Amino acid sequence: MDPAIPQLEFREISKRYDRIDAVIDVSLAIAPGEFVALVGASGSGKSTLLKTVNRLVEPDSGAVLFEGDDVAELPLPALRRRVGYVFQSIGLFPHMTVAENIAIGPRLAGEKLPPSRIAQLLELVDLEPGMATRLPDALSGGQRQRVGVARALAGDPHLLLMDEPFGALDPVTRDALGESVRQLHIELGLTTVMVTHDMAEALLLATRVLVMDGGRIVADETPRDLLAGKGGEIAQGLVAVPRSQADRLAELSR
Repeated sequence: MDPAIPQLEFREISKRYDRIDAVIDVSLAIAPGEFVALVGASGSGKSTLLKTVNRLVEPDSGAVLFEGDDVAELPLPALRRRVGYVFQSIGLFPHMTVAENIAIGPRLAGEKLPPSRIAQLLELVDLEPGMATRLPDALSGGQRQRVGVARALAGDPHLLLMDEPFGALDPVTRDALGESVRQLHIELGLTTVMVTHDMAEALLLATRVLVMDGGRIVADETPRDLLAGKGGEIAQGLVAVPRSQADRLAELSR
């Protein structure tokens, strides 16, 4: 891939539902290797924008380019093989084993993953290979989400999309899984785009934070710059929450 070509590019993307403008004229480029967090309040348009990449949502206007190709012109199986997707609700099939869930994407593309590859993927997400034969109901919430990440990585994607991937987890599990995903992002050389409403999570994991409000990108900053006060009023309103929590914790420790 030509390094001058963005890994992902949105060109004047808009999407409307009935009378609601979910995404309004969004244009931006994401370079290979970036870890981007899309942050905003509920209804700000962040999940809608993310889903235009793998065509779970079709925009009303504009184009999404993945590695220079318009996603609207790519066969869906080929596109989704190259783009890993971690669902907000995990989305494992309850009647399938862990191994079958992980292998579902490649299987739909006509490829059978060998047990050795399943074991490798489980180890990548810090799960024992012996879990391959278990059903999802036998796993904890954190383990199920790790399986979801392994499934997203099964096709050796170039791009990893995550839609509120840790929202249903307890704080300790959420923190540990976030760090695991950040390490996988580095080790596998991925480009990652994560939707979250948690600014602290975005600041700790991402290299770049995009803040959405009313369907528009209203801030595009590094975590360091956001903490330095940049990004505007809406972005700083989101930063104020973890900053206030940190200040209160500091007061308690005195």
